[in-house]
Amino acid sequence: MMEQVIRKSAIAGSWYPGNPALLRKDIEKYIDNVTAEAPDEKVVGIVSPHAGYMYSGQVAAHAYRLLKGKIYDTVVVIGPSHRAFFKGASIYDRGGYETPLGIVPVDMETAEKIRSQSGMISFVPDAHRQEHSVEIQLPFLQVALGEFSFVPVVMGVQDEKTCRELAGAIAEAVKDKDALIVGSSDLSHFKGYEKTVKMDFLVLDHMKKMDPGGLLEDLEKGACEACGGGPIAVTMMVAEQLGADGSKVLEYANSGDVTGDRGSVVGYAAAVFYETGGKHSEKKDLNKTDSDLSEADKDALLEIARKSIENELAGRKAPAPEAISDTLKKKMGAFVTIKKRGQLRGCIGHIKALKPLHATVSEMARAAAFDDPRFPPLRKEEMTDLTIEVSALTPLKGIENAEDIIVGRHGIYIIKGFRSGLLLPQVAAEHNWDSVTFLEETCHKAGLPSGAWRDKRTGIYIFSADVFGEEE
Repeated sequence: MMEQVIRKSAIAGSWYPGNPALLRKDIEKYIDNVTAEAPDEKVVGIVSPHAGYMYSGQVAAHAYRLLKGKIYDTVVVIGPSHRAFFKGASIYDRGGYETPLGIVPVDMETAEKIRSQSGMISFVPDAHRQEHSVEIQLPFLQVALGEFSFVPVVMGVQDEKTCRELAGAIAEAVKDKDALIVGSSDLSHFKGYEKTVKMDFLVLDHMKKMDPGGLLEDLEKGACEACGGGPIAVTMMVAEQLGADGSKVLEYANSGDVTGDRGSVVGYAAAVFYETGGKHSEKKDLNKTDSDLSEADKDALLEIARKSIENELAGRKAPAPEAISDTLKKKMGAFVTIKKRGQLRGCIGHIKALKPLHATVSEMARAAAFDDPRFPPLRKEEMTDLTIEVSALTPLKGIENAEDIIVGRHGIYIIKGFRSGLLLPQVAAEHNWDSVTFLEETCHKAGLPSGAWRDKRTGIYIFSADVFGEEE
């Protein structure tokens, strides 16, 4: 029989309070501070940071709040090794982990099943003795779940082969259980604030898309950092194999947001991977809008736009369009983009839903052709070389967290004081920008410094667009 060895806490009293009452009170306070509405979906996996609670506890609470009152057959916590160097992964299968809130027993049966799946999984005592990445998740789990058993996994190396082999072993071992997978990781380490945010948003984008392969590739290239990049990737891989088809980055911050020292910071993120039960997640539905435009509606709007320009060139007043559908009578914002042989020739729009969509498109087509200050007024002889694109906009939605932006789906509107700027969703996609670059470029459009979006006085709004146009 395996010896029942209890691993004593290595970080209580330093990384988090050693007093049980104070520890529980702190965690409950962190969780209560999260005001975002919790989704109803089944949570399969989460990512949580592993710094001291004073730095990352509030970020972690965004993930653990989703677990309150839930029951799992087993929990697998995966962290990186910071002190011991070894190949493969190590599973502690000797009894349990102790925190000030009590002993969390190891799920010995599941631990053995995982270990038996691969020769690169073993028990390396030094991997667990002083390692904080697994332990620091346990008090949050104890408060959120109450009693539970778990499997502590520490990764010695985090290359793609190890990640995929470990993920396959875990998924096979828990396939008949109601399991929760926890990936423990911080993000960029000890860089300046702006560089940290830019690098970290690459990791956030991969988590939003549930793209472990892309994450591991960017980590290998040095485009981003995550000390637990392997555990994040394994969590996504296992979650997807267990049925997760939705993902969301819940919160992002770095140590500079806590201490005010932005010279050398560490990034933290909380994310969730969940089973939608057939509903589309944002990851799977990047092109979803609320415009409800039919193909006939889109053809009608393109015709309205072209006739509006032609009538202006001929000096005629545009007649009222015939047989307008109820959808085109709805008040909606819209932009009209004109291109000449594939190059921008004009683009103007209304953000707010002030007029019926058909009227907005007619007016914006004329404005794009004749009033865009970047171009001279359109000439009649140019008409044969033009193509027209319409972007019907959903209402603006104010956001506080930049990670809510999905590149390829969302456009951005930024306003600070008397300055404002807007970029459509397709602009970021055409230039292959990440979220941070998209925000910076929108600031430039507004005549603001590139980092102005981080100022709390700056309003950040997102919207979706149903984009359609004539063939070139």
